[in-house]
Amino acid sequence: MQHHTHQQQDTHSPQKGHSHPSTHLSAEQSADGGHSKHAGHSPEMFKWRFFICLLLTLPILYFDPHFQEWFNYQSPQFPGSNWISPVLSTVVYFYGGWVFLRGAWREFHTRIGMMTLIALAITVAFVYSLAISFGLEGMPFYWELATLVVIMLLGHWIEMASVQGASRALEHLAQLVPATAHRLVAGQIEEASVSQLQEGDRILIRPGEQVPVDGTVIEGVSNLNEAFLTGESRPVLKQTGDEVIAGAVNSEGALTVEVTRTGDRTTLSQIMRLVEEAQTSRSRYQALADQIAYWLTLIAIAVGSLTLVIWIAVSRDWNFAVNRSVTVLVIACPHALGLAIPLVIVNATGLSARHGILVRNREAFERARNIKAIAFDKTGTLTQGEFGVQRIVTDGIEPQEALTIAAALEALSEHPLAQSIVKEAQSQHISPAQAKEFQSVTGQGVEGIIQSKRYRVGRPEWAEGLGLKRSAVLQAGLQTIEARGESAIALFDDAQVLAFFGLADQVRESAREAVKKLHVMGLLVVMITGDAEAVAKTVAADLGIDRYYARVLPQDKAALIERLKKEQPTAFVGDGINDAPALTAANLGLAIGAGTNVAIESADLVLINSSPLDATYALKLAKVTYNKMIQNLFWATGYNIIAIPLAAGIAYPLGILLSPAIGAVLMSLSTVIVSVNAVLLRTVKLD
Repeated sequence: MQHHTHQQQDTHSPQKGHSHPSTHLSAEQSADGGHSKHAGHSPEMFKWRFFICLLLTLPILYFDPHFQEWFNYQSPQFPGSNWISPVLSTVVYFYGGWVFLRGAWREFHTRIGMMTLIALAITVAFVYSLAISFGLEGMPFYWELATLVVIMLLGHWIEMASVQGASRALEHLAQLVPATAHRLVAGQIEEASVSQLQEGDRILIRPGEQVPVDGTVIEGVSNLNEAFLTGESRPVLKQTGDEVIAGAVNSEGALTVEVTRTGDRTTLSQIMRLVEEAQTSRSRYQALADQIAYWLTLIAIAVGSLTLVIWIAVSRDWNFAVNRSVTVLVIACPHALGLAIPLVIVNATGLSARHGILVRNREAFERARNIKAIAFDKTGTLTQGEFGVQRIVTDGIEPQEALTIAAALEALSEHPLAQSIVKEAQSQHISPAQAKEFQSVTGQGVEGIIQSKRYRVGRPEWAEGLGLKRSAVLQAGLQTIEARGESAIALFDDAQVLAFFGLADQVRESAREAVKKLHVMGLLVVMITGDAEAVAKTVAADLGIDRYYARVLPQDKAALIERLKKEQPTAFVGDGINDAPALTAANLGLAIGAGTNVAIESADLVLINSSPLDATYALKLAKVTYNKMIQNLFWATGYNIIAIPLAAGIAYPLGILLSPAIGAVLMSLSTVIVSVNAVLLRTVKLD
């Protein structure tokens, strides 16, 4: 006799999700999360003002006495040459500095901040210099004023260009949807605007075209590229009954699709809405940055005023005192501070969206970094939600032969378990023989004649009822199958039982890898399921899960999550429908699912690829994002500890003195560092 035990795990093929929206925020609104310091501004506006003011600044520098002395040259003198710098500086002050003056006016009616400091610095320098031109004794600050405005414009141009670049993902998503579609009406094809399509309409999608709306394939077979959503470049096969997503690109075949969702209800729209909400929602660290910026502004004004008073009292030199005071105001500008957190969030949400992770609110990043345990719903999350053959136990027959016979009979059955055996045969490239005299026996199974011999496939109890014997090997195999919580299917002829098939909900290969990664990250992995103890124990052992809870009713999951939270911060990963209470109860809720489930309101994060592996990517991104926030807060504020005292002139006796222009350079440098550090998030490899 031959004795065989055959085990197999099927690989996971991620379900695909998708999306599209009708409105999107401006880049500056996205970055500022509601701040209005750049309301109505654009990178182009700052760019033009920068270049024009730069051209106006060159003559100011050329005619300035300091530059003539430093570079040892003599500028030409002619009637009115003394007024070149005052006139050009006036233009620079009002044209280039107007955005800062207007911003300060808005802040004055709400809460003072960065714009107030910039406006105060350039106004003091301008008024004092103009007073000197009209007769007051002293040295004017025209070149400092002009260079200060130019550097500020450059800094804001860089800032807004960076923010706009980080927010481009929304614009790209919006461009994925074509403007028109081929609608089928009474057998004829007509061009129709996508906005005119309604649910139930039928449209034709030709090879090479993009899908205009969500729908279901009713005719045709083709491969679609959904890389815009999932990052997976491999085409996805679509045939009758499959869902297609707005924005996907059709490859080689023509598809007839029935529209199921249009406009803001398409998955692409939902994704864009979630990205927008994430980029504009408030962050605890952003609130902290805003608070620091407010106090830094007050400190700068206080220190600048004190510096002015002290240097006037000590040196009796108004020119030197004003110079020190202006430098303090410039160097303390919380420009980088206002950008530190928003730009990190914009880049993080864009990166997560490209990996199929949608962030519903910014605080998710901050809470995710503290997670110590992660609980998974089993069915459809750790498993594929459909049965597959886990093992074949045979005696007196080869496993492949047993599968061939069973598949020949089950191919004619509509039972879900029967289809699992047929799929297993297909995966092994087995072509079942033709069964004759097929019939279904209610409550038992199916039977038929294959190559002149009658076989039956069905419940083990059916074979027992017919008085058929089973060998010790088969009995042991059946006990193993039942102990693991698998469903047993028997194959037998008129004389004896030939094989047992163990069927179970198949574990996702991505789940196995996810558990390994989570253990490396030091997290406790928990599984929650409504299945029996044997099933839960088997899946937990297979995946290496630390703790599992079986026979948990949907309404009891939230209470269980509350218990786990008392031990340590806990995340929960579920399908987002019946798991909504548990998702809400967890410290971090991750909804796994695609299609209409993508905009699940109860979750903090949505994993649209339906892969538990994305949960590890989300936690990794959260930790990296948090680190970037802290780094940016340091770069935006730390230099002030040294820079403000130097600007005030504390090191003047040592020969160290910062001019307002140098102060502007240092302030702008901190802004550039913060921006570059945030943009570096794009280089993070989550996988």
